[in-house]
Amino acid sequence: MGSAQELLCQVDEDDRIIGPCLRGEAHRLGLRHRSVHILVFNPEGELYLQKRSSTKDVNPGLWDTSAAGHVDFGESYDDSARRELAEELGIEIESTEILKPLFKLEASADTGWEFVQVYQLTHSGELRPEPTEIIEGRWFGLTELENWIIRGGDGITLSFQILWSRFCSI
Repeated sequence: MGSAQELLCQVDEDDRIIGPCLRGEAHRLGLRHRSVHILVFNPEGELYLQKRSSTKDVNPGLWDTSAAGHVDFGESYDDSARRELAEELGIEIESTEILKPLFKLEASADTGWEFVQVYQLTHSGELRPEPTEIIEGRWFGLTELENWIIRGGDGITLSFQILWSRFCSI
């Protein structure tokens, strides 16, 4: 779980690194920084979503992407995605070969001023959700998920809804 003292990459409007910044300052001051979101599908084509812990400082108790997190200072998007999968879901990936980069969302107020690199992974093994990060998780059929969002997406993070809209258009 991230702390306000976590060191992130502050970036400019073109996602070029400016230097390190504290996580707490990035959010409080609206500094552009980086994050990753990983969509984990099972072989049946269902998507795993996590319900964020009520102790999270951003979007507590809301449903969100399978795994997500900030890119630490000095870390690449790919390395961050592998780390977040291991930390949040217990999925260990040796290389990013099976982790498919999909697209990057531009930093904006709606994304919390984060450039969001989105990945896709198909996983048939066990998931071990980290209880300090995730209070619930489950597989959703894509029609069920789409209908939930069409009905207003109550209980789903705005960032996931933006990401999902873009995913459905590719």
